[in-house]
Amino acid sequence: MIQAPSLYALSGVRHAFFTREGGVSQGIYASLNAGVGSDDDAARVAENRARMAAALKVTPDRFLTAYQVHSPDVVVAQTPWNTETRPRADAIVTRVPGLAIGISTADCGPVLFADVQAGVIGAAHAGWRGAISGVIDAAVTAMEKLGAERGRITAAIGPMIRQPNYEVGADLIEQFAAADPDNRRFFAAGREGHAQFDLAGYIAARLARAGVTKVEDVGLCTYAEPERFFSYRRSTHRAEPDYGRHVNAIALAD
Repeated sequence: MIQAPSLYALSGVRHAFFTREGGVSQGIYASLNAGVGSDDDAARVAENRARMAAALKVTPDRFLTAYQVHSPDVVVAQTPWNTETRPRADAIVTRVPGLAIGISTADCGPVLFADVQAGVIGAAHAGWRGAISGVIDAAVTAMEKLGAERGRITAAIGPMIRQPNYEVGADLIEQFAAADPDNRRFFAAGREGHAQFDLAGYIAARLARAGVTKVEDVGLCTYAEPERFFSYRRSTHRAEPDYGRHVNAIALAD
């Protein structure tokens, strides 16, 4: 697993950006696949998630992820839920110690948040759809409702697809430019009719706009390191039938 020094330094907070290494899955899912929505063997996925839970010192039933739908929706975790009852949302916040809250990724941007003074943490799934529709802002606002202050929040941006490997079409450029003409700065020239999108840079800008000033980016690319990370886009380019998912999670020590 990967840890951000800024979050690691916080007392009473445990976190991890889990890689694909250290699990029991096989084939295209090798080896730490946490995707309950994948076609991997369910028992292997459960074992992988149990190992992640143990790394954060919680029991498997207290290792929570949502049913993600690329939205700006946030849920407050107060008690555990299971696969059947998990809410549809793309960010989770909590102030309950001993609950690990996480989001699943396979190229999209994971962001973990903590305000130690308030005892409030959060996790957001920021693909381009969620990012432009405001999932970062919504997560920060939800943390504030639990007692956090955005000026105290530490945020860490985890592994995701990076600009050199993230080719997008002109329609996406125009969608972002329509939201804010300044967004054109996140697109570098590519082949004709396309551009390379800096999703991490856009997420960092949204964090800054939301008043979160303590931001760290681990700077790793899921597409570029096949031995270390799953990647939806790389799997698509390889014509693979499915792909594994990571979990990026944070917990308050109990």
